[in-house]
Parts: sequence; C-alpha cells; structure tokens
Amino acid sequence: MRITRLIKITKTFFQYGLDELIPPMWLPWYVTPLRTMIFWWRNKHPDKTRGQRIRLALQELGPVWVKFGQMLSTRRDLLPHDIANELNFLQDKVAPFDGKQAQQLIEHALEINDISQRFVEFDIKPLASASIAQVHTAHLIDHDGEHKDVVIKVIRPGIDRIINADVELMQVIAGFVARYMPDGKRLRPREVIEEYKKTIIDELDLLREAANAIQLRRNFENSDSLYVPFVYSDFCRHNVLVMERIYGIPVSDIAALKANNTNLEKLAERGVEVFFTQVFRDSFFHADMHPGNVFVSYENPQSPQYIGIDCGIVGTLNREDKRYLAENFIAFFNRDYRKVAELHVDSGWVPADTNLEDFEFAIRTVCEPIFNKPLAEISFGHVLVNLFNTARRFNMEVQPQLVLLQKTLLYIEGLGRQLYPQLDLWKTAKPFLENWMKEQIGPKAVYNNVKANLPFWGEKLPEIPDLIYDYLKAGKYAHQMQQLHMIKNQQETNRQHKLTRITILLGCAIIALAITFK
Repeated sequence: MRITRLIKITKTFFQYGLDELIPPMWLPWYVTPLRTMIFWWRNKHPDKTRGQRIRLALQELGPVWVKFGQMLSTRRDLLPHDIANELNFLQDKVAPFDGKQAQQLIEHALEINDISQRFVEFDIKPLASASIAQVHTAHLIDHDGEHKDVVIKVIRPGIDRIINADVELMQVIAGFVARYMPDGKRLRPREVIEEYKKTIIDELDLLREAANAIQLRRNFENSDSLYVPFVYSDFCRHNVLVMERIYGIPVSDIAALKANNTNLEKLAERGVEVFFTQVFRDSFFHADMHPGNVFVSYENPQSPQYIGIDCGIVGTLNREDKRYLAENFIAFFNRDYRKVAELHVDSGWVPADTNLEDFEFAIRTVCEPIFNKPLAEISFGHVLVNLFNTARRFNMEVQPQLVLLQKTLLYIEGLGRQLYPQLDLWKTAKPFLENWMKEQIGPKAVYNNVKANLPFWGEKLPEIPDLIYDYLKAGKYAHQMQQLHMIKNQQETNRQHKLTRITILLGCAIIALAITFK
C-alpha cells in the first residue's frame, strides 16, 4: 500500500506541475530523467497559478493532505502569501460513509445491543461529513428517561490507519526537503510534520474534544456573547461524542443574518471581545474558529449571541506569554517600537544578542506606514503576520502557541470584516487590553493575588512558629558547625606550620653537621 500511495503522490506531484515550482539546482540529478520517462504525467494545469495547483493537488490526494494544507495556510512564516491565501480555500468535505456502519460503531462504543436503547429517531443519513468524522442527529434518552435533541459525532472507521500511512510518507518527503533544499533548515519540515501529526492525532480522540467543549462552556456560562452546546459526557467515548443539537444561522450567511434583523456591528464587535476574553482572561481559546464552526442564535438579534462548535483544537497561553503579548499589542498601538523590540528579546522569542536598534528599525518599517491609513482600512491580523515575518529574519523561534493565536486572530478579523466591513479591530481591542494590563499590574492585581493566596497562607500560618524555630535551630547548628570547621582549619594550619618549622630545623642541622665533618 505504501508503494502504491507513493506512486499516486508522485503522479499528482507531476500532473499539477509542482516540480516546476522547485528551482532546477535544488532538485536531485534523477528528477530530470524521471520527467522524460513519465512525460504523460506532465503539468496538465499550466493555466493555473502556483497556489491553485498546490491546492488542487492536495484536494486530489485526499482528506489527510487537505487538513495538512489547511494547517500550512496558517504558517505564513513559512509560505509566500499567495500560496498561503490560496490554501485558505481548501474545503474539508468528503463523501459520507455508510450510516448503518456509523450506527454499529455507536452501539459498540456504548456497549448496547441496539441503538434504540439510548437513542430514538436516529437519522441514518448524516447531517454533515468531514475527513475525520461525520455527524448524525437523534434524540437521546437520558438516565431520567427524558428525550434530548442531540447530534452524535462518529470517527470514520479505519481513518487512523490512513492518517498514519500518509503521515509516514509526509515524513519521508520532509526528510527529502530538509536534505536537498537549500532553505530546508529554515523551513524545518520535519518539525512541521511532527506538529501536524500531533494536531491530527489529537482530533481523533473525541474525549479530548468533549473536555475542551466542557471547559469552554464553563468559561462562558451565562454569557450573552458566546454559547457552547452541552456535552453529554456519560455517552462520549474515544470515537463517539454526543452533544446538544443547536439551531442557528451560519455566520457566513449574511443574507440570513440580515433577514433575521441581526445587529451586524454588534455581532462583529462581540466576536473580537470573545476572542480577547478567551485569550487573556481564560488562557484557553478555540483555535479552529472558521465559519463552518460558528453560528449565530436566532434569539435577540439586536444583542446577538455566537454559538461555537467543534472544539477539537484549542490553544493555551501561560502567564508570561499573555503578559508579553498584551504589552506587545499596547506598545504597538502606541507606536513604541523600541518597547516591542525589547519585549521580543525579554520573552526569549528572539536571541538575547539581537541588535535592538536594527530590530526596532525593521519593526518600524513594517508598522509605521499603516498609521497613515484610516483604521478601518488596516488589517490587524496581517500586521501581526508581518511582524512575525520580520522577527523571523532576526532568528525568532517559532512559538506554537503564537501560531495558533495568529491563525485564530486571522479567522476572527476576517469574520468581523465580512459581517461589518467598517469594523475597527483596534478600537475594540485596545481598551480591553489596557484594562487587562491594569488588572495584572495595578492595585487590583495585588488585591486579587492576596485574595487568591489567602487560603494557602491561612493553612500555613499555624506552622510559622515551628518553621521559625526550625530555621533558627538550623542556623545555630550551622553556626556551630562553622565554628568547629574554623577550629579544625586553624589546627590543621598550626600543624602544617609546626611541620614546616621542624623540617627547616632538621635541614639546618643536617647542613651544620655536613660542614663540621667536612
């Protein structure tokens, strides 16, 4: 199977003229005669751009490669913009597998003889189908005997074998790129494939997705901005996920949103607020917010609420990353490029020996021209991309958590501008970030830290007298040991001096005797 698959990949590679995108001096010697031997596989799409050819080739190779292309579209630090933009059009849509087989998988996972024991009105026809899983609708009979309107997500049978086989071939190709292409080291193809492998393997575990959805729902409990469907965790397994069925308007359906009299300006602003709340308040953000995973509730169109699904990919930031990132944003808003450069060095994102003057000038070159434009015409997400690309020239290490953040921010901004083209992302984001920074470093932050640590201090308070006693006792013992050590050292010094004197006297006596008997 591996040889057959490799032949298929090679054929697709040549038929879409992808070999023509590689400079001849970068290709190994055997490619030229291979082109001659398989002339019937030559480029059949010369009228298309390089980005279109790459996208079509990935679509032909199948769902695993489509997902790889989707991941690559977020790595603008590695790809030219025209290719990255084209990869954004990759659609993760494949033919569904047999609904009866899905039913059998659900019955086996839940250890039931017939699906009607847990679900009624199970629709054998899938509601949606993607590369890794498909979704069916049903009514769940919960433990109290009540019927709940749900969707059941089922992993495709045998998809793990297909993924592992294709990822192995990707690793072979990555090794080829790293070895033969002059830019192979900078592109870090092996690391990129490993990152992709981890992402796609994680998506195969629906228990992980269920846990992510539960956490995100808890973070936005009673929120007017975002609703996350309830997950029935008792009925979730590694290959089956059962969650509340939602009814909403796809966020990309502008006509339906307008027909529902939705306040699009408010909706766009809330999208920005939801993103920054996830990142800076919760340190836990949905990292796959493409339009297919976002809906808008029919209720309260003048105060619209998002509905988020498919939490298979989430991002997290630690406290230091959050602080540095917020300070970077604020310094950028204030056009303090020196501060941006210093923060990149302080955070360890660029080497400590980076020339700050050169780095500051490079950042200024990217950022300063945009301030001459109206804010509504500036793409904040693309400015962030350009900043990352500039930092890369100064050997900035790729930060996986920042790549996910960049991807999500591009999704959010694109979504916001589609909903409300006049969206001013900066105007919405800057007050949020400034307030967040005040909460982190101001008096309120001190109060919150003290309040958070009070239970710990209260637990340790009774132990303080014993700890002080033990410390003083240990100090006294250490002092005594130091005194004994000093006495021993002095005694050893005196002994050495005494031996030296004796040695000198004996030497003098021997010399005197030698002179006498001479």
